[in-house]
Amino acid sequence: MSKTSARSIIDVTKRSVLARVEIAAPPERVWKAITEEVASWWGSDELYRTTKHVVDLRPGGTYRSEGVGADGKPFHVSGNVVELEPPSKYVVTWQPSWSDEPPSTVTYALEPIAIGTRLTVSHTGFTNAATCESHGDGWIRVLDWLAGFAQPRVKHYMCRLLPPRPSFMVDMTAGERAVMKAHSEYWRGKLAEGSVVAFGPVADPTGGYGLGLVAAADEAALRAFEANDPAIKSGLGFRYDHAPMLTLVS
Repeated sequence: MSKTSARSIIDVTKRSVLARVEIAAPPERVWKAITEEVASWWGSDELYRTTKHVVDLRPGGTYRSEGVGADGKPFHVSGNVVELEPPSKYVVTWQPSWSDEPPSTVTYALEPIAIGTRLTVSHTGFTNAATCESHGDGWIRVLDWLAGFAQPRVKHYMCRLLPPRPSFMVDMTAGERAVMKAHSEYWRGKLAEGSVVAFGPVADPTGGYGLGLVAAADEAALRAFEANDPAIKSGLGFRYDHAPMLTLVS
């Protein structure tokens, strides 16, 4: 398992690889990355880099990806576009320059999910078991590169929801409890979407407060997140303070 959710299953008997990753970006963004922007993300300095990608994006069209290995040797992968259903399905044949095997087939299936996109890659048609096995790890690396490219760059912020008074946790009214329930549901929804990492109440002796870790593109996005909280919208005197995390270890 990688730092993203990328993983793969190898079936040597069927000579196939099934790989999957969940990406915090909409299917349309992932679709563009795998069809048109391959040269922007496919590869790493220590292994190889794809430097050029040309595609005739239509059923029956062709594509060619060119690159250079860490040893300086050029390579290419080419094939035909078999099926095209933007932004949900993309099927191509796969013929690498370093192999004498017949072309195999790669199918990309994109499914919208709460955090963005679940991408499933099916690579079939290998004639050699060793080649099949090597592509299992290879697709995990590729999907990690893709996720790193397609996902929006986010920052993490520590947020405190400060109540109207220090004694709020022990003497809140029925109306304030209702606001707190709506506040909790708001944060739980954001947790399910992936924009909240964790949250909960803090029993500080000098006065309790809510604490959360939020992922946001920038401070403007964070402030919009805070402004839409039912606690803030209630007008009961709640307020937020926040600070950026310099780094996040998880």
